[in-house]
Amino acid sequence: MTRDEARALDAADPLRGFRDRFVLPEGVIYLDGNSLGPLPRATAPALADMIERQWGERLIRSWNEGWIEAPARIGGKIARLIGAGEEEVIVADSTSANLFKLIVAALRLDPARKTIVSELGNFPTDLHIAEGAVGCVPGAVLKAVPRDRIGATLGEDTALLLLTHVHYKTAERFDMAAWTERAHAAGALILWDLSHSAGAVPVDLNGTQADLAVGCGYKYLNGGPGAPAFLHVHTKWQERLANPVSGWMGHSAPFAFEDGYRPAAGVTRWLAGTPAMLGLAGLETGVDLLLEVDPVLIAAKSAALFDSVAAIGDALGLVCVSPRDPALRGSHISFRHPHAYALCQALIAQGVIGDFRDPDVLRFGLTPLYLGHEDVVRAGEILREILESRTYLNPEFSKRNAVT
Repeated sequence: MTRDEARALDAADPLRGFRDRFVLPEGVIYLDGNSLGPLPRATAPALADMIERQWGERLIRSWNEGWIEAPARIGGKIARLIGAGEEEVIVADSTSANLFKLIVAALRLDPARKTIVSELGNFPTDLHIAEGAVGCVPGAVLKAVPRDRIGATLGEDTALLLLTHVHYKTAERFDMAAWTERAHAAGALILWDLSHSAGAVPVDLNGTQADLAVGCGYKYLNGGPGAPAFLHVHTKWQERLANPVSGWMGHSAPFAFEDGYRPAAGVTRWLAGTPAMLGLAGLETGVDLLLEVDPVLIAAKSAALFDSVAAIGDALGLVCVSPRDPALRGSHISFRHPHAYALCQALIAQGVIGDFRDPDVLRFGLTPLYLGHEDVVRAGEILREILESRTYLNPEFSKRNAVT
């Protein structure tokens, strides 16, 4: 694709107006929204109002002026993005903490079922949290197996199938309906990690009868670094599963200040500590922005951007490890290269920001709300120059940063 062709596509892009809704530094092509979404322009004023008026002027009165309802209110908004009921999603804690809550709850549901099944190579926190969770339930075990052995590993002892909908490294997407059905056929619950799905690809939790889900707020939801996460529990399980982190905000009457714990009805019982209002304010602005967009347009543009980047990679001899079929992947693309880390750093030095995943994967997020076709062409030109000049072999590009 030429630059003129790319500009013509951008001029006709129905999502083009959303680009101006983000703070995007001049001279930077941002291909890492799958790791940290950029700053929406509405976020700074929202945070300023939270700090100066709601906290500074209204002080503790703000809890009765919208704060205490924020986890459920924002959860209800996220529910619209993931095909869930508004009463089935709440914003709380981190993805890791929410995974722990739901895994332990699932393991405690049926004494005859004590096994978690998951995928080797799943995002590390999912497996790390699962290891910790099984340690909290006597007799529980974790079976992490290759993707092609997951189905055969499900059995009469399986309490929970834990899967990440879109793989963090390759972008490969599980068929949610098919795998939910397989888990249920084995008598198990299923827990979906939607961290690389929510706001990026179509998700229909209730349409597929999914039981449980978690996801983060700082990738495609653009909630800011470390934004609060969300948690989903289908209504059929809300009164049967118990939150093992039984904090006061999950109590049925937190301001009765009772010594004993009585879980709140519905999804509210999955709260624990006091809501982090500064983080919630940032998250809500990002979610509100996304709710303005037709998800069909997001999916179509994501597919078009992927095809352009894949063609660039093919022309440059890079090995694409992401599925070519848009129905089988998320909204990022990954390539293998023996010097992937150094190549990533050389690109960043030229203003093209992607990221690296050990041991040899160069990953680019393709976020349709602010990424244009001309951005992709320009990034391809810079990538070609770096590869042909071999500047990525310069020693400074091989120095590992703490965050890759």
